[in-house]
Amino acid sequence: MAQGIQDILDKSDNSVYKLVIMASKRALEIAEGQPRLVNLDANIKPSTVALAEIAENKVRYKKPKD
Repeated sequence: MAQGIQDILDKSDNSVYKLVIMASKRALEIAEGQPRLVNLDANIKPSTVALAEIAENKVRYKKPKD
């Protein structure tokens, strides 16, 4: 994961809150057995995998409907 935090923030509408929520939800899915969407070492923690997936546009922020 060679991208900077600003690049990842751009993928969550520049909101640290949204990024944390998105990454934590995805990390929980990975920890519960969902397949990883990026090819990383099996020893990498789910939270790091989730951030890598977000950086590579494998996981995206969905705007809630009003």
